[in-house]
Amino acid sequence: MATTTPQSPGQEQVQPLAPAVSGHSHRADDVENGGARAPPDSKAGKKRKCIKCCACCSVVTLIIILVILILAFTVFRVKDPTVRMDSIQIEGLSSLTTRNLNPNVNLTLFAGVSVKNPNAASFRFDEATMSLLYDGRVVGEAQVPPGNARARRTLKINATVIVMVQNLMGVPRLGSDLIAGELPVGITTRIHGRAKVLGIIKKSATVRLNCTMSFDLSSQGIENLDCDRKVSL
Repeated sequence: MATTTPQSPGQEQVQPLAPAVSGHSHRADDVENGGARAPPDSKAGKKRKCIKCCACCSVVTLIIILVILILAFTVFRVKDPTVRMDSIQIEGLSSLTTRNLNPNVNLTLFAGVSVKNPNAASFRFDEATMSLLYDGRVVGEAQVPPGNARARRTLKINATVIVMVQNLMGVPRLGSDLIAGELPVGITTRIHGRAKVLGIIKKSATVRLNCTMSFDLSSQGIENLDCDRKVSL
């Protein structure tokens, strides 16, 4: 038979303490339950990185645009082409006299033209027409073929103008000019083309060349050659 030990009046029964609940246990539970929360400063860090990335892209874009503009106004600046009359020769002029105004006379004019391209890119031009004028009337024409003047080069072009003697004979002042021994004429041509630099910078130009001269019937040569060039963009 078990005996019970009596407690003394000053002795109290000690109760076991409940286990302490710390904040770490809550975080552990949150992790186990899949409810982990991101650090509060993670979104702000991503936003700062995005702002820095956009700023860098903007700076690089501005630098590229600035470089292109500098090149466009210096090295790759599109300049006006130059068209010049180099040489003129005419055949059959000796057969044109006051005693022989035959419309079947063959008069042929050979003209040498040069197209100078001062640009850092090629200058392509379309087919053009060269006209021979006498007293304001067209008495001969020639077709100038299309071409391509390379960068900083000069392209030589030869044109053959067949003079329409019948149109020439229709000018009232022809008789007096033949007696004077000089035949004042003019040559005009219009060349349209375009230059393209780096596939970005484009410029179209139309060059008009007007030349006046006199055919000397005694020497069979050209005198008083004067050319005027106009460029329109």
